[in-house]
Amino acid sequence: MALKHIGRITDTKKKCAVVYRVVPGEPDQSVICMTESLAAEEHDSLIRLIESPQGQGAYELGEAMGRETLPDGRVMLAAFHATGKMVKIKSSRVEMIPNSSTVLNLEQLNRNIAEQQGVAISDLALKGPDGKAVPDKAEATIPSSDATAMYTGDTSDEGILTDDKLAAQYRSQADALFKEAKALREQAEELAPTKKKSTKKATANATEEG
Repeated sequence: MALKHIGRITDTKKKCAVVYRVVPGEPDQSVICMTESLAAEEHDSLIRLIESPQGQGAYELGEAMGRETLPDGRVMLAAFHATGKMVKIKSSRVEMIPNSSTVLNLEQLNRNIAEQQGVAISDLALKGPDGKAVPDKAEATIPSSDATAMYTGDTSDEGILTDDKLAAQYRSQADALFKEAKALREQAEELAPTKKKSTKKATANATEEG
């Protein structure tokens, strides 16, 4: 079975999860999470998410991570960003390995997808609910000599994960979950319509007769 979002560093063959295939404004860059850098419970949570229908159905893994919580209750995407578990790297240095017999260079994959859609690679970057590209532009890269170096985040005020930004993320996630729940409920109604109780109608009839 082929799995999306699974990759490895080309020169070291160390596995990673590809969080965003294209960084906004930097079409030759991607954001990844080195799986070996994670604590055991974080690693297991991430792998379960990747293998889940939600993970495989997500355009970018970062979307699913923004709706997933870790065992300690933290939102996975925000937690990994805040603790430097997500790193920026040139797409050409990443290989996608959907299964044991397939290897695809991420840069070439992005190029192929862009050509198929008739757009530029930069247009593949994910857009948030506000129309702005996400994730925030990272300032650090992985040195060529050390593919496991961790991104420590922006030092500017814009890059700090403040309470306001975290609250905004939670609201966005809540909106997404509400829409998803509504869609699932509509699908359930189509499959098996809810039988409405006739209690109110019976009461009304009894009142009229009396």
